[in-house]
Amino acid sequence: MRSYGVNVALSPGAHPALVLNADYRPLSYYPLSLWSWQDAVKAVFLDRVNIVSEYDVVARSPSSEFRLPSVVSLRSFIKPSRHPAFTRFNVFLRDRFQCQYCGSKNDLTFDHLVPRSRGGQTTWQNVITACSPCNLRKANKSCSDINMWPRHMPFAPTVHDLHNNGRLFPPNHLHESWIDFLYWDTELEP
Repeated sequence: MRSYGVNVALSPGAHPALVLNADYRPLSYYPLSLWSWQDAVKAVFLDRVNIVSEYDVVARSPSSEFRLPSVVSLRSFIKPSRHPAFTRFNVFLRDRFQCQYCGSKNDLTFDHLVPRSRGGQTTWQNVITACSPCNLRKANKSCSDINMWPRHMPFAPTVHDLHNNGRLFPPNHLHESWIDFLYWDTELEP
Protein backbone atom coordinates (compact mmCIF):
# COMPACT_ATOMS: atom_id res chain seq x y z
CA MET A 1 0.00 0.00 0.00
CA ARG A 2 1.38 3.38 -0.99
CA SER A 3 1.15 6.07 1.63
CA TYR A 4 1.55 9.79 1.46
CA GLY A 5 1.82 12.26 4.26
CA VAL A 6 -0.63 15.14 3.99
CA ASN A 7 2.31 17.53 3.99
CA VAL A 8 3.82 15.65 0.99
CA ALA A 9 2.74 16.93 -2.42
CA LEU A 10 -0.25 14.84 -3.50
CA SER A 11 -1.51 16.71 -6.53
CA PRO A 12 -5.19 17.71 -6.53
CA GLY A 13 -5.68 15.88 -9.83
CA ALA A 14 -4.36 12.60 -8.46
CA HIS A 15 -6.82 10.04 -7.06
CA PRO A 16 -10.13 11.77 -7.87
CA ALA A 17 -13.31 10.41 -6.32
CA LEU A 18 -16.33 9.51 -8.44
CA VAL A 19 -19.33 11.33 -6.95
CA LEU A 20 -22.66 9.50 -6.97
CA ASN A 21 -26.05 10.84 -6.05
CA ALA A 22 -27.83 9.18 -3.12
CA ASP A 23 -29.36 6.72 -5.64
CA TYR A 24 -25.82 5.61 -6.64
CA ARG A 25 -25.98 7.20 -10.09
CA PRO A 26 -23.26 9.64 -11.17
CA LEU A 27 -24.26 13.28 -10.83
CA SER A 28 -22.98 13.76 -14.37
CA TYR A 29 -21.53 11.58 -17.11
CA TYR A 30 -19.97 14.27 -19.26
CA PRO A 31 -18.08 15.74 -17.70
CA LEU A 32 -17.88 12.86 -15.29
CA SER A 33 -18.72 13.94 -11.74
CA LEU A 34 -15.36 13.81 -10.00
CA TRP A 35 -14.00 15.55 -6.92
CA SER A 36 -10.39 16.04 -5.97
CA TRP A 37 -9.21 13.81 -3.14
CA GLN A 38 -9.14 16.87 -0.87
CA ASP A 39 -12.80 17.73 -1.55
CA ALA A 40 -13.83 14.09 -1.07
CA VAL A 41 -12.00 13.82 2.27
CA LYS A 42 -13.51 17.13 3.43
CA ALA A 43 -17.02 15.91 2.50
CA VAL A 44 -16.41 12.68 4.46
CA PHE A 45 -15.38 14.60 7.59
CA LEU A 46 -18.37 16.94 7.21
CA ASP A 47 -20.60 13.82 7.01
CA ARG A 48 -22.04 14.82 3.59
CA VAL A 49 -21.09 11.61 1.79
CA ASN A 50 -20.71 7.89 2.33
CA ILE A 51 -17.54 6.16 1.21
CA VAL A 52 -18.41 3.45 -1.29
CA SER A 53 -14.90 2.45 -2.33
CA GLU A 54 -11.33 3.44 -1.47
CA TYR A 55 -7.95 3.63 -3.17
CA ASP A 56 -4.97 1.74 -1.82
CA VAL A 57 -3.47 5.13 -0.97
CA VAL A 58 -3.24 6.53 2.51
CA ALA A 59 -3.02 10.19 3.48
CA ARG A 60 -1.35 10.77 6.81
CA SER A 61 -1.35 13.65 9.21
CA PRO A 62 0.60 13.82 12.47
CA SER A 63 -2.35 12.34 14.35
CA SER A 64 -4.26 10.16 11.87
CA GLU A 65 -4.23 8.08 8.74
CA PHE A 66 -6.97 8.00 6.11
CA ARG A 67 -7.46 5.90 2.97
CA LEU A 68 -8.48 8.09 0.06
CA PRO A 69 -12.03 7.49 -1.21
CA SER A 70 -12.34 6.46 -4.87
CA VAL A 71 -16.18 6.47 -4.93
CA VAL A 72 -18.49 8.48 -2.67
CA SER A 73 -22.27 8.81 -2.59
CA LEU A 74 -24.13 11.86 -1.37
CA ARG A 75 -26.13 11.37 1.81
CA SER A 76 -28.94 13.59 0.47
CA PHE A 77 -30.48 13.08 -2.96
CA ILE A 78 -30.07 15.97 -5.37
CA LYS A 79 -32.91 16.10 -7.85
CA PRO A 80 -31.34 16.51 -11.28
CA SER A 81 -32.49 19.44 -13.34
CA ARG A 82 -34.74 18.38 -16.21
CA HIS A 83 -33.67 21.24 -18.43
CA PRO A 84 -29.94 21.75 -18.93
CA ALA A 85 -28.44 25.21 -19.26
CA PHE A 86 -27.94 26.52 -22.78
CA THR A 87 -24.16 26.60 -23.11
CA ARG A 88 -21.75 26.13 -26.00
CA PHE A 89 -20.51 22.89 -24.41
CA ASN A 90 -24.07 21.51 -24.05
CA VAL A 91 -24.86 22.37 -27.69
CA PHE A 92 -21.73 20.45 -28.74
CA LEU A 93 -22.71 17.54 -26.49
CA ARG A 94 -26.28 17.47 -27.85
CA ASP A 95 -24.82 17.34 -31.38
CA ARG A 96 -22.22 14.71 -30.36
CA PHE A 97 -19.29 17.01 -31.07
CA GLN A 98 -19.90 16.85 -34.83
CA CYS A 99 -20.57 19.50 -37.44
CA GLN A 100 -24.23 19.14 -38.32
CA TYR A 101 -23.51 20.01 -41.94
CA CYS A 102 -20.51 17.82 -42.87
CA GLY A 103 -19.89 15.58 -39.84
CA SER A 104 -16.41 16.95 -39.07
CA LYS A 105 -15.20 16.77 -35.47
CA ASN A 106 -12.56 19.49 -35.86
CA ASP A 107 -12.56 23.25 -35.34
CA LEU A 108 -16.11 23.35 -33.95
CA THR A 109 -18.15 26.52 -33.51
CA PHE A 110 -21.86 27.05 -33.35
CA ASP A 111 -24.11 28.36 -36.08
CA HIS A 112 -27.49 30.07 -36.02
CA LEU A 113 -29.84 28.42 -38.54
CA VAL A 114 -31.71 31.70 -38.87
CA PRO A 115 -28.78 34.13 -38.78
CA ARG A 116 -28.73 36.70 -36.00
CA SER A 117 -28.52 39.42 -38.66
CA ARG A 118 -31.95 38.20 -39.84
CA GLY A 119 -33.51 38.12 -36.38
CA GLY A 120 -32.44 34.61 -35.36
CA GLN A 121 -32.15 34.03 -31.64
CA THR A 122 -29.59 32.12 -29.63
CA THR A 123 -31.85 29.25 -28.53
CA TRP A 124 -31.71 25.47 -28.52
CA GLN A 125 -34.01 25.37 -31.55
CA ASN A 126 -31.90 27.77 -33.65
CA VAL A 127 -28.28 26.87 -32.82
CA ILE A 128 -26.30 23.88 -34.07
CA THR A 129 -22.70 22.71 -33.97
CA ALA A 130 -20.80 23.60 -37.13
CA CYS A 131 -17.15 23.40 -38.14
CA SER A 132 -15.51 26.70 -39.04
CA PRO A 133 -15.39 25.99 -42.82
CA CYS A 134 -19.14 25.19 -42.94
CA ASN A 135 -19.98 28.14 -40.69
CA LEU A 136 -17.98 30.49 -42.93
CA ARG A 137 -19.57 29.01 -46.06
CA LYS A 138 -23.10 29.48 -44.69
CA ALA A 139 -22.22 32.94 -43.33
CA ASN A 140 -25.37 35.02 -42.76
CA LYS A 141 -27.53 33.10 -45.23
CA SER A 142 -30.44 30.84 -44.41
CA CYS A 143 -30.22 27.13 -45.09
CA SER A 144 -32.62 27.44 -48.03
CA ASP A 145 -30.58 30.31 -49.56
CA ILE A 146 -27.60 28.03 -50.17
CA ASN A 147 -29.27 24.60 -49.93
CA MET A 148 -27.16 23.67 -46.92
CA TRP A 149 -29.18 21.66 -44.40
CA PRO A 150 -28.23 20.20 -41.02
CA ARG A 151 -28.16 16.43 -40.64
CA HIS A 152 -30.32 16.74 -37.51
CA MET A 153 -32.59 19.64 -36.67
CA PRO A 154 -31.81 21.31 -33.35
CA PHE A 155 -33.95 20.67 -30.29
CA ALA A 156 -33.99 21.50 -26.59
CA PRO A 157 -32.42 18.40 -24.97
CA THR A 158 -33.24 17.02 -21.57
CA VAL A 159 -30.52 16.23 -19.05
CA HIS A 160 -31.19 12.58 -19.91
CA ASP A 161 -30.40 13.29 -23.60
CA LEU A 162 -27.09 14.91 -22.65
CA HIS A 163 -26.20 12.08 -20.24
CA ASN A 164 -26.89 9.53 -22.97
CA ASN A 165 -24.66 11.42 -25.39
CA GLY A 166 -22.01 11.85 -22.70
CA ARG A 167 -21.85 8.08 -22.33
CA LEU A 168 -20.57 7.95 -25.92
CA PHE A 169 -17.40 9.75 -24.80
CA PRO A 170 -15.88 7.79 -21.91
CA PRO A 171 -12.96 9.51 -20.21
CA ASN A 172 -9.44 8.31 -20.89
CA HIS A 173 -9.05 7.03 -17.34
CA LEU A 174 -11.64 5.02 -15.46
CA HIS A 175 -10.57 3.61 -12.12
CA GLU A 176 -11.62 -0.02 -11.65
CA SER A 177 -13.73 0.93 -8.60
CA TRP A 178 -15.89 3.18 -10.78
CA ILE A 179 -16.90 0.65 -13.41
CA ASP A 180 -19.94 -0.77 -11.59
CA PHE A 181 -21.47 2.72 -11.43
CA LEU A 182 -20.85 3.77 -15.02
CA TYR A 183 -22.62 2.57 -18.12
CA TRP A 184 -20.40 3.33 -21.08
CA ASP A 185 -21.53 1.98 -24.41
CA THR A 186 -18.17 1.27 -25.96
CA GLU A 187 -19.63 -0.38 -29.08
CA LEU A 188 -21.27 2.81 -30.34
CA GLU A 189 -19.26 5.36 -32.27
CA PRO A 190 -19.78 8.97 -31.18
